[in-house]
Amino acid sequence: MVGIPSRHKSFALLIGALLVQILLLAVQIKRDSHGRLIRVWAVTAVSPFARGGASVFDHIGGVWHHYFALSDTARQNEALRAENGQLKIALADLNSKAAEADRLSKLLAFHDAHQRAPMVAARVIGASAGTISRTIEIDRGERDGIRRNMPVITPDGAVGKVIETYRDTAQILLLTDRDSGAGAMLVPLRQQGAIGGTGDPSLVLKYVAADDTVNVGDKIVTSGMDKIFPRDIPLGIVTAAETKVGNPFKIIKVQPAAKLDRLEEVLILLSQQPLEFPKDATATPAANTSAPAANNATPAAPVHP
Repeated sequence: MVGIPSRHKSFALLIGALLVQILLLAVQIKRDSHGRLIRVWAVTAVSPFARGGASVFDHIGGVWHHYFALSDTARQNEALRAENGQLKIALADLNSKAAEADRLSKLLAFHDAHQRAPMVAARVIGASAGTISRTIEIDRGERDGIRRNMPVITPDGAVGKVIETYRDTAQILLLTDRDSGAGAMLVPLRQQGAIGGTGDPSLVLKYVAADDTVNVGDKIVTSGMDKIFPRDIPLGIVTAAETKVGNPFKIIKVQPAAKLDRLEEVLILLSQQPLEFPKDATATPAANTSAPAANNATPAAPVHP
């Protein structure tokens, strides 16, 4: 038998395959007029590319979405930070106004309670920058009746005295200044002395005998002997007391009654009219045992509620 050349064999196989495909298509078309087989082949061929393209577009879309989401979040954070800063400023302003209202209310209540004692309220507008001199400047002066050596107080206690006056302002020397001083009395003993500044926030009570008993927490008030402050104005409380060998006087440190490092409003007394302060600011239980000394005191001005 004569063999068929390989070239003709391949051609014959190709023809056979095409005939089979045509027969299958004919059967499929006859069975399903929509050409399902062709669609299956087309979908099968295209699906890998479609899935790959969809995956790429999904990834790009996700990145794009996250970018805009992060940008929007960053803008919201900036807005929240700005709002938070504004709220902090507003809260600080409200706290400052509330504190000022409390101070002014206390000042007004003290003024109203001592209507028989002439006094002028003033605002602190300046203070000394150094530690050598401790002074403040107020917004009241000669036009308001302010004169040198007038006593300056707050509802908490003594502050200092006027040392210079101008038309609309005045300068106050604080008790904590080294050159300052006031007549003082140790309340439990009714022992008189002098109180002065050291240049730091504390005061020193002088001329109390070394053998006198002085306790931490004892109260000190003005004695009235300096002819500047009326008597019984709170000066402070004892924070330390010690005796040194050879020194006839005790070394007594005192915490000022008035907040001399945070003054914002003060009262200038225009006379030596005595004032009445709360009992817990001017007396201790031991002071009640000194009846004779108390009876010799100048009567205080009545308090008007």
